[in-house]
Amino acid sequence: MRSTFMGLETNKRGLYTQQSALYTTGHNISNANTLGYSRQRVNMQATPGFPGVGLNTPTMPGFLGTGVEAGSIQRIRDSFIDQQYRQEANKLGYWGARSNAISQMEDILTEPSQYGLQKSLSEFWQSLEDLSVNPENGGARKVVNQRGMAVADSFKYMYNSLTEIQTNIGQEIEIGAKDVNSLLKQIADLNRQISEVEPNGYLPNDLYDARDILIDQLSEFFPIEVSYEKSGGRALAIAEGSATISLKMKDGSKVNLVQGNSAGKIETNPASLSAQEGIDGLRITRPNGTSLEVNHSNLLDNGKMKSLMNSFGVSGTDGPEGLYPDMLEQLNRMAQEFANAFNDIHRGGRDLNGNKGDDFFTSTDGSEITAGNITVNEAIQKDPSLIAASNADPDSDDPIKEEGNGNNAKRLAGMQFDELTGLDNATVQSYFQGLIGQLGVDGQQAAKMTYNTATLLGAVEHRRASISSVSLDEEMTNMIQFQQAYNASARMITVIDETLDKIINGMGVVGR
Repeated sequence: MRSTFMGLETNKRGLYTQQSALYTTGHNISNANTLGYSRQRVNMQATPGFPGVGLNTPTMPGFLGTGVEAGSIQRIRDSFIDQQYRQEANKLGYWGARSNAISQMEDILTEPSQYGLQKSLSEFWQSLEDLSVNPENGGARKVVNQRGMAVADSFKYMYNSLTEIQTNIGQEIEIGAKDVNSLLKQIADLNRQISEVEPNGYLPNDLYDARDILIDQLSEFFPIEVSYEKSGGRALAIAEGSATISLKMKDGSKVNLVQGNSAGKIETNPASLSAQEGIDGLRITRPNGTSLEVNHSNLLDNGKMKSLMNSFGVSGTDGPEGLYPDMLEQLNRMAQEFANAFNDIHRGGRDLNGNKGDDFFTSTDGSEITAGNITVNEAIQKDPSLIAASNADPDSDDPIKEEGNGNNAKRLAGMQFDELTGLDNATVQSYFQGLIGQLGVDGQQAAKMTYNTATLLGAVEHRRASISSVSLDEEMTNMIQFQQAYNASARMITVIDETLDKIINGMGVVGR
């Protein structure tokens, strides 16, 4: 036989459940502008009917419902879209960092420019042509000296500026490693908090959101894979559990970075980066304490860290290889071939005093000429009359003074059209133009890929927002719906109260 007060309990459950739904709606509205917040909903479910199942269960013509309860409060999230988002964020991290590195390089190697190397070379050739007309003119010789210094300074400016940016990229790699380690530690800490809540039968939705924000940020640095381990106890079936974060490798293997409450650690290898040696890869300390050295060649070509490593330079057979090491090596090659070819011609002439020409370009430290140490011979800087503008017989030991002979200066000026073997049979300026052209192509590709990946990321983010973000219009509709349901449950209690009042206070009174 059913209870007389059964209706009160049924509608009391309705009041409590609709009240929970209203509170959850209020929580959604309050966090409408919270970064990374996923809207939540109350999963309502009917409570077991009356009577229950058993041999002693009374027989009734029907199976009466006993009301509703909040089975769980779940956040609305699509794990597949989360995975898509992290894949696109990983690509954007790579191309964004590469585009930025190329952009900084283009700022240094600005061509055509009023102050760039091309302009310096053009003025240098022109000064030599002027000298060939007036080889005895001291002013023309000083101009050649100054123009030569300008060419050397242009080489050194590009070299030193690129080296400085390369050093900054190395520091950015080290800072990135620290940021990654901080994210790993925070994720492990959230895993611990989540594992303490879930076994009690609750869903720590706000902790899930906080963890997903960190995982999204981590995916910008490395290609990662996320899996989950159940917490056990009375954890609900929809509880996510502890996140295990793994670094995906090019050979298909994976290296755990976070497992349960333990976080791994990432360091650069070597720990102190050297632009002359490049970076070998990463040294990873797994969550269980074991260490692993990962070579750069086994890292997938995705993520901000790999892009920074490729820009800074990775260790190779003949030295570092990458965006900046390659450009520096080509500048060194260009400066060396230019200086050597120019010096060969200069030594084939005679100066204003009739003496054999010496090297016009030398290095500041006495070593092999590079873009970083090229300079005009100090003796020529002090005495421009030593410029070998004459083409008198250089093999003769007797000084031959030919003030009006500027044929060697003309030959030096004509070097601008010489195709140098060491520069792939290109002239100095055409070789440099080729470098600038290739840099422009690479920069255009990086900018295009950055735009494309940012567009795809935006599309995925929009899809995720359409599922997980808070719509104030929708929440206002839900609020009215839950409010009306709450009012209806309250009204039912009033009706049952009036019915019970009739039974209790009205029955048994006869004849009045």
